[in-house]
Amino acid sequence: MAGQIYRMRGGPTRRELLAGGAALAAGLYAPAVHAARSIKIGFVTPRTGPLAPFAEADDFIISSFRETMKGGIKIGANTYPVEVLVKDSQSNPNRAAEVAKELIVSNEVNLMLVSSTPETTNPVATQCEIEEVPCISTVAPWQPYFIGRQQDPAKPDSWKPFNSTFHFFWGLEDVIAVFTSMWGQVATDKSVGGLFPNDGDGNAWGDKVVGFPPVLDKLGYKLTDPGRYQNLTDDFSAQIAAFQKAQCEIVTGVVIPPDFTTFWTQAAQKGFKPKVASVGKALLFPVAVEALGKNGNNLSSEIWWTPAHPFKSSLNGQSAKQVADAFEQATKKQWTQPIGFAHALFEVGVDALKRAADPTSNKAVIQSIAQTNLETIVGKIQFGQDNVPPFARKNVAKTPLVGGQWRIGGTGKYSLVITDNKNAPAIPVGGKMEPIA
Repeated sequence: MAGQIYRMRGGPTRRELLAGGAALAAGLYAPAVHAARSIKIGFVTPRTGPLAPFAEADDFIISSFRETMKGGIKIGANTYPVEVLVKDSQSNPNRAAEVAKELIVSNEVNLMLVSSTPETTNPVATQCEIEEVPCISTVAPWQPYFIGRQQDPAKPDSWKPFNSTFHFFWGLEDVIAVFTSMWGQVATDKSVGGLFPNDGDGNAWGDKVVGFPPVLDKLGYKLTDPGRYQNLTDDFSAQIAAFQKAQCEIVTGVVIPPDFTTFWTQAAQKGFKPKVASVGKALLFPVAVEALGKNGNNLSSEIWWTPAHPFKSSLNGQSAKQVADAFEQATKKQWTQPIGFAHALFEVGVDALKRAADPTSNKAVIQSIAQTNLETIVGKIQFGQDNVPPFARKNVAKTPLVGGQWRIGGTGKYSLVITDNKNAPAIPVGGKMEPIA
């Protein structure tokens, strides 16, 4: 079952180890002095492997956070030094579970933060749920995060909330609304080709109950779904042939960056050129679009965060533009969407620690996270809101989503233009949808 895949129970849990040594520890050690004890934050992201573009901003965000926290974090009468322990999932779910357990058992982290796709968030959150360690995650639609971790994802009546793991991001209902709103700006035959890989995101996006198919059908779109393919495939001939046969003028899906490069290159070679291509994951990053040369112009994607977003950091008061500018100045690279959400992870984490009755108590931090109501650089994050279905409301907070296109400039550099904000009108648009030329 999906909820059991990453449960690595080869040895005793942290709770079992602590329980077994509690009596001995009581006799050997005096009570801890809170002011001298560090708060340890674990952070897991895919720093290497095919998902590495999601982690491109990690070093910048962590460096900035450490600078902000260099004097420690004052909570009540105590000041706690803050340590950030970073682990690379290597874009591998099993590796993500391994490093999460290492952070929990060996490093004894007080709080786990994790980002970027269900292949990273889910195994880490599952380990934290087993060990009752507070965990905050982001950058994965909430359905594959929440439903994918259930004992039986196919039986909604069996779904249960989690005790110690919390997540903020948007949902499939939001990306579907954004994509279809963008498509409505371009004259097409409403025939859609779907690229859905055999992974957490692909299975959720292509699901006939909670994914794209039922919504597209209601809106009058015809979806051609050739079936699940394996990530890092080198041949998309079958998908392209199916799309050509169905005369698809729209392509959508959730594709890792190297796979979309392969697909789009092969599509051009075979003479398949849709009017619209709105693809999650792959088209989030400027480096992926630049790899396509001029063929990347007017490709579209969901947009979670940009320098134009009208939000500020609760950690340092910087605006979205100021944080993006600081990233570009420090790295000499173009800003990228995960900057905002990596930053927001630490915002939510610090806020929860500050409000906890005891920041070294798992139970107290978990309770504090559940009560989060914070304005962050990605917008308001509050659990328990009615914009999330009741079964997931305890563990999920939604963030705003818009959509847009990549436009190539005279210098050959791409910029991301927001073309749809119907779901989040506070975020300004910068232009209208244009068909792929």
